[in-house]
Amino acid sequence: MKIGILKTGHAPDIVLGELGDYDAMFARLLEGHGFEFEPYDVVDEDFPDGPNAADGWLITGSRHGVYEDHPWLPPLEQLIRDIRDAGLPLVGVCFGHQVIAQALGGKVVKHPDGWRVGATRYEIDGRPYMLNAWHQDQVIAVPAGAEVAGRAEGCDVAALRYGDRIFSVQPHPEFDATMMDRLIEHRAVGVVPDPLRDHARALLDTPTDSAAMAGTIAAFFKKGASHG
Repeated sequence: MKIGILKTGHAPDIVLGELGDYDAMFARLLEGHGFEFEPYDVVDEDFPDGPNAADGWLITGSRHGVYEDHPWLPPLEQLIRDIRDAGLPLVGVCFGHQVIAQALGGKVVKHPDGWRVGATRYEIDGRPYMLNAWHQDQVIAVPAGAEVAGRAEGCDVAALRYGDRIFSVQPHPEFDATMMDRLIEHRAVGVVPDPLRDHARALLDTPTDSAAMAGTIAAFFKKGASHG
C-alpha cells in the first residue's frame, strides 16, 4: 500500500542530518506496517497529479498557520476535498489536522490560551495516549459530519474522525525525545514562553504512546483502503 506524504513544511535544519525531514519521521513511525511512501513537498508547490496517485494520504505538520496566505494552501485544500470525494483514506497530524478541518468547513485560530508543548496526555477513541505536543493553533469549529474523537486539557478538539476515511490528530506521534529536545533548545527560544519550555524540557524522558498511535494510523489506512 502506497501512502503519499504531503509535506506542508520542513524539519528545522538542526535535525535534518540527524532525523531527516518530516517524511522520514513518518516512515520510521509507520515502519513494519507494510507501507511504501512517496513524499510531495506541497509547501514548495510540488503536488501529486491527483488523489489516485497513492492508496492513502498523510498530511504533516508545519510552522505555518492554515489561515495564512500561501499560494500552496488553496490547491492543498482542493486536494483534500478530492481525496475525500475519491473515498481514499486520509490522515492529518497537527497542521494536517487543522488544514483538513479548514478545507472541509471548520475553523482554526491561533489559540488565545497559547502554546501546548511537550508530553501531553490525550484521550483518543476512549483510551489514553501520552504524545508530544507542539502547537499554538487549534481547531475551534468542527466541520459538519466530523466527530470529535480526542481531547486533552486545553485542547478540546485533539482528534477528528470523518466517517471511516479521514482521521486527524493534533499531537505529534512522529516526534521523539530527540526532536523535542532540538525544538525546545533551538526553535522555541523567544517563541514559546520560558516556563513552558522548562516544563517541556522536564518531560523529555516521559515514555510516549507513539507506537500505539502508529498502530491506530496503520489500521485506519488498511481499513480505509480495503473499503475502496
